[in-house]
Amino acid sequence: MTVSLQVAVLGLGEAGSAISAGLVAAGAQVHGYDPAAGTPPGIVETGSEADAVRGADLVLSVNSAAAAEEALRNALPGVAPATLWADLNTAAPAVKRRLAEIADQAGFAFADVALMAPVPGRGLRTPMLASGRHAGRYAGLLTPLGARVDVLDGPAGLAAERKLLRSVFFKGLAAAVVEALRAGRAAGCEDWLRENIAGELAAADAATVQRLVDGTHRHAVRRAAEMRAATDMLTDLGVPPLITRATADLLRGTARSDPPLVLRKAERAAELGA
Repeated sequence: MTVSLQVAVLGLGEAGSAISAGLVAAGAQVHGYDPAAGTPPGIVETGSEADAVRGADLVLSVNSAAAAEEALRNALPGVAPATLWADLNTAAPAVKRRLAEIADQAGFAFADVALMAPVPGRGLRTPMLASGRHAGRYAGLLTPLGARVDVLDGPAGLAAERKLLRSVFFKGLAAAVVEALRAGRAAGCEDWLRENIAGELAAADAATVQRLVDGTHRHAVRRAAEMRAATDMLTDLGVPPLITRATADLLRGTARSDPPLVLRKAERAAELGA
């Protein structure tokens, strides 16, 4: 399959290289630039951001959130009005909105894109969310090449917001699992705990979410005391209780902010050992 699409990829690390390989395989002409990484086979090497984006229909900025604005500003001399700039970095919504404003002032299109799964092994087929006025155009360019893009009806920053909200849960869950297993290893029961965690995750369903939310509010007082005890235990085991202590803090805050009736029920449950 041959297409006339010319794509510039800024950032040729793990994600950028994998996506670039998919674009090349689909027949796109890919120009790349990364000051810290080599250029993979099939990609035209360039000497700067501005050189990479010159003549591009689509720019994929896949470097880092910290470098996203610098990359865009460095590329400005080479960006044409017809170019669509897509920022795929995991940045805060405010950063995406600022990038959109810079692009708008410079006279070219911008799309906020969030990669919703690990890129290795998926490459161009990594599920993506896109938002902003030109998100539909982004999907229109890449979907025929095999990309999976869901377009959100909203401004730049919305896709980033959705991804980061999910990250609060998923990365927080991962951190809690890692901390728990470290403590299990220190206590000599890591295998037992690993099996217990796997069983809980396997049994989870849609009702689990509401059960977790309801239980947190209903039993906040008792659970805060429980997590303080867990914090002390991890400290004794020599495991820094970072997530455990934060959980205790959240539960204490929940207990203070909940309606008095809920608090009375929670306190009564604590007294009964429920």
